[in-house]
Amino acid sequence: MKVFVTGAAGFIGSSLTDRLLAERHQVIGWDDFSTGQESFLENAREQDHFRLIRGDNLDGEALTAAMAGCEAVFHLAANADVRFGLEHPRKDLEQNTLATFNVLEAMRANGIQRIAFSSTGSVYGEADLIPTPEDAPFPIQTSLYGASKGAGENLIQAYCEGFGFEGYIFRFVSILGERYSHGHVFDFYRQLLEHPDRLRVLGDGTQRKSYLYVQDCISAILHVMKLGTAREAKHRSQVYNIGGPDYCKVTDSIGWICEHLGLEPKLEFTGGERGWVGDNPFIFLDTSKIQQTGWRATHSIKEGVTKTLCWLQQNRWILDRR
Repeated sequence: MKVFVTGAAGFIGSSLTDRLLAERHQVIGWDDFSTGQESFLENAREQDHFRLIRGDNLDGEALTAAMAGCEAVFHLAANADVRFGLEHPRKDLEQNTLATFNVLEAMRANGIQRIAFSSTGSVYGEADLIPTPEDAPFPIQTSLYGASKGAGENLIQAYCEGFGFEGYIFRFVSILGERYSHGHVFDFYRQLLEHPDRLRVLGDGTQRKSYLYVQDCISAILHVMKLGTAREAKHRSQVYNIGGPDYCKVTDSIGWICEHLGLEPKLEFTGGERGWVGDNPFIFLDTSKIQQTGWRATHSIKEGVTKTLCWLQQNRWILDRR
């Protein structure tokens, strides 16, 4: 197929692009490089079936022109700056919700009907049911990021119903691995380089989160897209939780990081059960739906943390770039 990838220079988007190219798909990569990195696409740009276009999802006319001739869209571009969302609330609305609307309209103008969308487990807010299944009732939203992603999901579902689109919504846990450029492993590693004797930890360290290795995440997306389960779904859309079979405390992850680095820093907790406004103290998704299709995570959380650290150690330039 000829496919269009938004956020193609990002952490997950560039890894997905490499996998799509390895499967011999033609790929049009689209990115505004606000957070994406040119170097993440070095391998892709050597392929004759890849084309990179620098563009902004808020530029609907340019987006529509770039998407011409494609058969499917993988929409990964987003503002993932969850922690600092309250400092720039418009950014979540524009880069997550309005951008998704523009992607859908560009698809409609080009007669493209298949879309894979990177959503988040944050849409469940502080769920009462753990592990949380796809059909859990939505609670009050606690983060602008989660609210904007939930709105994007709703737009996709409405386009599937109204215009016959085929939509695949993937609610991720936090993703780890090569090209990782923000998150707790990144923050802790940068701190420990600056002062290996101490580590500032947001919250009380008891927050429980699930994580998934990036290649497992991409395998899940491609696996479902090949199955095409939304074609026969009642409203032509499917939602899948994407995550691992377990979770860990923040202090568990700190232990693995310090073990890998050979450090024993003093932990300085800021206190409270959450690290920032909108931080969910317990995220663990029920992934039985996608497991029933034959997909399984192949890496543990500890392996994901270790692979992430190894990549950061080999690519310390990203610490300054981000």
